[in-house]
Amino acid sequence: METSADNQIYPPMDKRPIPTSTSFLAELRSSQNLPDPRPSSAEPKAKISIRGDSYLGGMDQMDKLVTNLRDPNIGDEELEKQLQMRLMLAAALSWPPPPHTFGPVVVISSYTQFSNLAHGPRGTEATRSMRSYRLNISDGSLTLLSVTGEGAIHNPAFSRCHPKLNVIYACTESVKQEGQVVTLALDGKSGALREHCPPVGAGGTSTCFLTIHHACRRMLLVNYWDSTICTVRMEPDGRLGGVMATYDPKQGRKMKACAENHVNHSRNDAAAQAERQGDPHSHAIVLEPSRGNMAFVPDLGMDVIRQFHFDEETGVVTPCGEMVSGVKVEGLSLGPRYMCFHQGRHVCYVVNELSSQVAVFQYHPEVASEIDSMFARTAPQLRAELLRSCKPTLSLVQTVSTLPSAFPRELNTCGRVAIHPSGDFVLTSNRGHDSVAVHRIHRDSTPAGLVTLAGIFHTRGETPRHFQFDKSGQWLIVANQDSDDCAVFQFNCSTGQVVFTGNSFKCPSPNFVCVWNGA
Repeated sequence: METSADNQIYPPMDKRPIPTSTSFLAELRSSQNLPDPRPSSAEPKAKISIRGDSYLGGMDQMDKLVTNLRDPNIGDEELEKQLQMRLMLAAALSWPPPPHTFGPVVVISSYTQFSNLAHGPRGTEATRSMRSYRLNISDGSLTLLSVTGEGAIHNPAFSRCHPKLNVIYACTESVKQEGQVVTLALDGKSGALREHCPPVGAGGTSTCFLTIHHACRRMLLVNYWDSTICTVRMEPDGRLGGVMATYDPKQGRKMKACAENHVNHSRNDAAAQAERQGDPHSHAIVLEPSRGNMAFVPDLGMDVIRQFHFDEETGVVTPCGEMVSGVKVEGLSLGPRYMCFHQGRHVCYVVNELSSQVAVFQYHPEVASEIDSMFARTAPQLRAELLRSCKPTLSLVQTVSTLPSAFPRELNTCGRVAIHPSGDFVLTSNRGHDSVAVHRIHRDSTPAGLVTLAGIFHTRGETPRHFQFDKSGQWLIVANQDSDDCAVFQFNCSTGQVVFTGNSFKCPSPNFVCVWNGA
């Protein structure tokens, strides 16, 4: 049986009682010696926290009212108007906004059916697959706002906020049926999620990743099981069209693995690795941030990062090289899962799921420019063959472990990799060790972006599949998939230390955390 966080619910601001002006004015008029409503001089005025800022109490407003009360030229009607305004101001200053009316909306998705997944969660199947919460930016607590209907969205596995609209996209995961991309309109006040347009087919199975091009005209998505990469048309209002282009790294070859009878992809022993790496398995697609015309796909099955040129007009991705995703250790495969580009440096970070490593790559924009020029001057029918010989735009400069040295790598698989909003740290989740590894990014290293370990911190749950920061970088929300809970941590932006806030709440099989900060 599913349970939700036991959160206090506050009445909306417009439902809170405000004293009537008539009764209060009568008391003032009948008084011959008006008392000072402020605290005594020995006590400072109360400091009230409202929307993250500090204000002094509103009782000073009464001083002006008392002065006007003694003025015979000001009538009762005007006095009542002034009093009502001052009482409303005092009420606003005396009551900070409740947690569920201000702050980012956090949308958490859950698995609803384990039997059609490539991996094997050990938590509870959800009957309601998406929940929205309000993050209180003063203490990191979460208040439940809304839950989707029973059976509304099947196995949502990855979400992405539209950068300009109140719209969230979620893809569904199944090795047995074609995936879908669901488009949801988010009410920023109530947290309600409603269908914005009908779902669109994802063009493959076990859909696991969505990327929106910066012009918001195209969405690129990845299907893990059959490894296909598809481009979907986006409309100005956030609605999605159908698939407009597809790339299949298998080139039509049949997969060795069987969707009906396959190894549990949560395992990391030799037998599991052998089956997982018998076929290509695209796991993400990331666009380089400056121009958005180079796309990179970590292929977990082949231990490589595939490099593509992306044509925004046609939606076509053209392969133009590949790079090994790291350095193998202890005989383990690499298994590249996710990657992220630094916004201020020509560097990217790749998490290798099977070897529990973060690989640091230098990005070479001059090589990307050469590829772009080659693409522009080559006839469309000749591009595919010509671009296969392109130089890599990424070069490996460092590989570091995400685990303590004594912990066996075969008992762990990595989940997410993400750069802290400050740009000073890169974080990786360990599913097995049940921790988040924090590495400091050095500003002036040669080559750029080298890292050293700042610490490894327990996530207060099992199998941290995903995590997300709020935009300030102060609050870290972790989805512990197999213990059916999420936990909130405070992140020290100076040291990289992660401290548990005490805020933990039940959520069945949470697999993704999406933070909406407002369009």
